Amino acid sequence: MRTFFKTVAVVTIFSVSEKFLGFLYRIFISRTIGSEGIGIYQVALSVFGLLYTIICSGTPITVSRLMTKYKAENRTDRVFKVITAGLCFTLAVAIPVCLIFFFAGNKFSFLFADERCMNVFMIILPGLIFTSVYAVLRGVFWGNKDFLPYSIIELLEEVCMIVVGIFLINRATDIYDGAMRASIAVLASYIFSFTLATAVFFIKKNKLRNPVSEFRPLLASALPVTAMRTANSMVISLVSIILPMRLIAAGFSSNQAMSAFGAAVGQAIPLLFIPTTPIGSFTLVLIPEIAENFYKKKHYYLKRDIEKAIKFTTFISCLFIPVFMVCGEEIGVIVFDSYECGKYLSASAFLMLFMSISNLSTSMLNSIGLEKRTLVYFIISSVFMLISIWVLPFVIGVYALLVGFTFVFGLTTILNLILLNKKCKEKPKYLKFLISSAAFTVPTAILGFMLESMLLTRLGTVLTFFILTAIMLIFNAALFVGFGLVSVEGFFNKIKKSLPFGRKDSKQPAKNSNI
Repeated sequence: MRTFFKTVAVVTIFSVSEKFLGFLYRIFISRTIGSEGIGIYQVALSVFGLLYTIICSGTPITVSRLMTKYKAENRTDRVFKVITAGLCFTLAVAIPVCLIFFFAGNKFSFLFADERCMNVFMIILPGLIFTSVYAVLRGVFWGNKDFLPYSIIELLEEVCMIVVGIFLINRATDIYDGAMRASIAVLASYIFSFTLATAVFFIKKNKLRNPVSEFRPLLASALPVTAMRTANSMVISLVSIILPMRLIAAGFSSNQAMSAFGAAVGQAIPLLFIPTTPIGSFTLVLIPEIAENFYKKKHYYLKRDIEKAIKFTTFISCLFIPVFMVCGEEIGVIVFDSYECGKYLSASAFLMLFMSISNLSTSMLNSIGLEKRTLVYFIISSVFMLISIWVLPFVIGVYALLVGFTFVFGLTTILNLILLNKKCKEKPKYLKFLISSAAFTVPTAILGFMLESMLLTRLGTVLTFFILTAIMLIFNAALFVGFGLVSVEGFFNKIKKSLPFGRKDSKQPAKNSNI
């Protein structure tokens, strides 16, 4: 257990650093090329993301899961074969897709709401091959529980994009030129991470073996995940096409539609993920443990890990929901100098809980071989989302996207948790914690709004934000401690055990252990 927390701490440090740098870079881009430029850049990335998802989104997690399964079953001879199968399959799809778009790109212009997005997309396109191969290598690192190289490469990829991006974007002549130069930085980062990951792969003495026998199990597991994530990317891409189009039909100009889309998707929604960065690190380390316990039929440990993950995710999300709900407008102004972004951020704050638990539970279910069910759940929820963004822009404008996201993340959260509960021999107990945590956001937000009305005109935007954030975080955390949902003593004991001089764990934790 001490090793687990040390690994989580290391991954979190790198992940927080990466997200923080990316956050600063997004501020730089937003302030340099504006929300319209961000909209152009974001639409191109959405289509690129769709192709990436179609090619390899299911392969990395499948390679990782099969590696874990084979090791648990002592069939280590199949590990290198499945790695090679993943790499061969990815290249066999990525190269033809790039060639098709390269030679017949003008036939796909209908994918973009703005013709300027096509040129931005074509710059990033070659990176599809590099980043797809890197994705499989990333799955190998997960399968080997080798998280340090993965974390370092992810951080350096971000640094590469930022350095190249700042150098190029500062020389942009207009917002369109800025979006073009930002795409060059993305391509450079993909080439960099591919090169570094390939070197580490062979340095770690990984090998390539005849993959023929592993293509069938690989595809049987990867295709449902790919289908689900492809559906996800298709929905995002459809949103990038349909929402601006429907906003224009509702009376927005083309520039206003792209600006509203950029403020919502390119600025506000990414901000919701920042406070939950530790969740991603925790999940990254825990998912292989869950898969291993499932295949080894260690039911108690499986139950314990699921409870631990859901409670931690809920705690972090609900801690920050009131902050974004109350201070969303201040954050939008401080970060992006965008009041529009701030209003959207405040209205969408509650999504943080659904987004986090939906992503977590989907990863859990995929890790134990339930990819087809998660695909069905996502398709059901996505239908409601597309209906929302087609019908509601005439009524609530860009906030139609918020209603759509609520359907996607809310429905998948509920359906995933029901299925997860059915598949556990020992039932995880987290419902009381989840309901109580959500309830705590209400009095915390009320306190925040009351204080905001008193402080904002007197102290200004920046100082009010920092004071309100500190007060709400402390007040909300006090509710968790006061109602016995979080133990301060237990928290510090876990930190102590994770340190080199901490007390050694017993080989078998007690049945009633909370750790």
